[in-house]
Amino acid sequence: MRNENVYTVSYINSFIKNMFQQEPLLNNLTVKGEVSNCKYHTSGHIYFTLKDASGAISCVMFKGNRMTGLKFQMKEGQSVLVSGTIDTYERDGKYQLYARKIELDGEGALYEKFEKLKKELEERGLFAPEYKQPVPKYIKTLGVVTASTGAAVRDIINISTRRNPYVQIILYPAIVQGDMAADSIVNGIRVLEEAGVDTMIVGRGGGSIEDLWAFNEEKVAEAIFNCSVPIISAVGHETDTTIADYVADLRAPTPSAAAELAVFDVSLFLQDIRTYQNILYRRMSGELEKVKTRALNDKRLLDHLSPEARIRDKRMRAAQCSDKLERLMLDLIKGEKHRLDVDIERLKALSPLDKLHSGFSYVSGSDGKNIRSISQVKEKDSITIYVSDGAIKATADSVESRKYGKES
Repeated sequence: MRNENVYTVSYINSFIKNMFQQEPLLNNLTVKGEVSNCKYHTSGHIYFTLKDASGAISCVMFKGNRMTGLKFQMKEGQSVLVSGTIDTYERDGKYQLYARKIELDGEGALYEKFEKLKKELEERGLFAPEYKQPVPKYIKTLGVVTASTGAAVRDIINISTRRNPYVQIILYPAIVQGDMAADSIVNGIRVLEEAGVDTMIVGRGGGSIEDLWAFNEEKVAEAIFNCSVPIISAVGHETDTTIADYVADLRAPTPSAAAELAVFDVSLFLQDIRTYQNILYRRMSGELEKVKTRALNDKRLLDHLSPEARIRDKRMRAAQCSDKLERLMLDLIKGEKHRLDVDIERLKALSPLDKLHSGFSYVSGSDGKNIRSISQVKEKDSITIYVSDGAIKATADSVESRKYGKES
């Protein structure tokens, strides 16, 4: 048996579409949610999903509505208010939100304001690194602009005094949230600047973008930029970023980190002093050793070049020459003595006296001359006959001439 309640898909989709169109609520409504899966199509249409904690709805903004109904660049995660009509795409049988106008909601609007001011201040040069002042490494006084109660001020005081119990902390109890906060922060910066602190911490604990908004005000940014004292910004948690962070001379992720950046650790300071002292002693010892070595070399050079050294050297050379001369003289005398001994031996061989020992005699006249011929003696002349053991005095009785020839 045929069931009369059988319909086509197209009929059902058309019927549902007609129901959506007849419902006044769906024809003009505003839906709040978070942007997801946002895609800018080349046709000019925008396709995205609007979601909250427990649901999601597909959305589309056509090119014609985009020109007048969207004043910002949609991004993932933005909280928006989407005004338009919910209708069914008859072909697929899916309903979606057809957006005519999209506005940022709450934090999203503040975020757009934040981006706009950030761009303006950056163009004015308030973020330029060449204008940022170096934070002194060693400070005596620390200025703090924050609320007088809360975790931020306690963390700053505890960490600062732990790192350096001698540092003086001057607190300006500022209003850090609400309509009066910006003026209070600006006044605190000026008061501590006049007090002559070495470094300043400006900040507060974490919170929503509305809670931190005072640190995104233009007047606060200008006060930080114009301050002659280096300022460390410490606003919120590590993930929070404010205009003050960009303008400040140094940004700390948290108030605790700001205290560590501002106040040096005395124990590390003393350790550095000891290290530098040891380095200085080693270098001084090295320099003294160099000076001593140089002085010793100079003394040796002076000793070598001094008159006393030269005189000593001359004396040494004179002594050496004297010794050499003495050796030469001795050698010369020794040689002459040897020649004399040779000559003596030669003379002995020719000496008449030596002949006497061989049995010969030697005869001399009264004048002591050797008589070698009878012509030298006359009768009755006195003569002396020398023999080996003495001399004989005699008188010539007669002189006879006699010829002696060589034996054959």
